[in-house]
Order: sequence, then C-alpha cells, then structure tokens
Amino acid sequence: MDVIELFKKAAVALQTDERYLALDAARRANDEDQGLQDMIGEFNLARMDLNNELTQDTRDDARIAELNAKVNQLYGAIMSHEGMVAYNEAQAAAERLVGYIDAIINTAMNGGDPMTVQEPSAGCSGSCSSCAGCH
Repeated sequence: MDVIELFKKAAVALQTDERYLALDAARRANDEDQGLQDMIGEFNLARMDLNNELTQDTRDDARIAELNAKVNQLYGAIMSHEGMVAYNEAQAAAERLVGYIDAIINTAMNGGDPMTVQEPSAGCSGSCSSCAGCH
C-alpha cells in the first residue's frame, strides 16, 4: 500500500477522534443556531458598511466611529455566545491534535523515529522547523 493511501486511511480515522467529533458537533450546532447566524449576518453587514464608509472621498468620522463601535459590539457578542465559546474550545483541541500529527510527520521527514514523538506541550506549534527541541 502506498503512503498516500495510508494517510487517507489515517484521515478517515482522524474523523473518529473525540476532538474532531467535538469540533464537528460545535460547528453544526452553530450553523443551526438562528440567533447566532443572525448576529453573524448583522456583523458582516456592519463590517461592509464600515469598509464602505472608510473608502468614501469625504470621511464622516462620527459615522465611522458609530459603525466601528457596532462592529466591535457585535463581534464581542458573537465571540461570547456559548456556541462560539464551545466551538473555539473544540477548535483549539483539534488544532493541538493536528500539531501533534504535524510533529510526527516532521520528525519522520527529518529522519527521526516517529514512534518516539511525544504530544507537544502547551504552546507548541507542532512545527519542528522552528522548535528549540522538545525531545
């Protein structure tokens, strides 16, 4: 079996990992949360209004400040929404998993033994090319 087929099988296995499943569930829950989707839509429209105002030949600083405050308020509301909090936590866990996988692949590509790679500690990007050494 060639390496690409093995990685495809590993990717299928990845989709059964609890971190992937939590991220997928959080994503689906947010997609189905109409209140959150409405806030995101309002945020996108406010951001477009702000960008349009910023490109006008004559700047209306009061309007820009008003739109900027609205964008910031909506962003804060979205990011503090319990669904987004759960999504961001699940995404961080999934990114740590991907970092671990990346460390395994980088170790193998650099001639090391991938079986000896330990899960990266907090703050590790998973990129061994910029690492001072964790093993």
